[in-house]
Amino acid sequence: MNLQRGDIVTRHSYEHDLLFRVQSIDHDQAQLYGENFRLEVDAPIDDLKLVVQEEKKRAEQSIIHKEHESYRLFRQDYYLRSFRDHSQPISIKDAPRFQICPKVLHMDSDALFLKKCILLYNKLGLQVHGAHVKESEMQHQVADLLEKVQPDILVLTGHDSYSKQKGEELDLRAYRNSRYFVEAVRVARKKVSHLDQLVIFAGACQSHFESLIRAGANFASSPTRINIHALDPVYVAAKVGYTPFMEKVDIYDVIEKTVTQEKGIGGLETRGLFRTGLPYMKKLPKTHEKANTDE
Repeated sequence: MNLQRGDIVTRHSYEHDLLFRVQSIDHDQAQLYGENFRLEVDAPIDDLKLVVQEEKKRAEQSIIHKEHESYRLFRQDYYLRSFRDHSQPISIKDAPRFQICPKVLHMDSDALFLKKCILLYNKLGLQVHGAHVKESEMQHQVADLLEKVQPDILVLTGHDSYSKQKGEELDLRAYRNSRYFVEAVRVARKKVSHLDQLVIFAGACQSHFESLIRAGANFASSPTRINIHALDPVYVAAKVGYTPFMEKVDIYDVIEKTVTQEKGIGGLETRGLFRTGLPYMKKLPKTHEKANTDE
């Protein structure tokens, strides 16, 4: 089979359960990225089946439905908190207010996933700075990016996987990229130690949840080592971003708004970051409007 980078495939040995994108080929082995999930695996080429466009569309129908449902649930509760518009307010308490959403720094090793996430952040009304960074380089770049962007929320994600052949479930060395996420979280926490001043989500599919939380993440994947969807980190960030700062983020509600839901995301008690102010401003400063991406 003549495979090329970017081809969509499934694995015979896993009964074609997930779609993968061919990232690279080395002799008879292929490096694969999940097409919809943040999973990275290696597989022999003779274990792969090339997926044609029609098959891909059929296979993705259930995933697309889950994506739409997550967006619907989020919008129902939090999206576009409208300004109250009273032409003649009775008192200052009834005056229309302006709203400030937190700034997100999203570091992602997958350029295609990052673009998809940026589109969703914009759709949800969140300001975001995206940075395409390999997992192994995140610990070296996160401090400078924090200094440059000054975010309220930091997302560290990409691809990951756990291998029983490499060690027990609690052995960090048995994970493809978890150690890189852990080190990046530690560096970020040295810059901003308070859990409510910088809210961190870290991890990908099957990541070492316990180590990420101990390193200083507020939210992480994956408590039961399941796969998480490409957009799950965005919904976690959005839930924090649209929870008023005087309230705690409801971890159960966080899980409900993600695509993969229970067992894939966990975290700590964390305050929301959404703020309102007076008097109402028709147009916010440009720093609160534009989404940026570093490739």
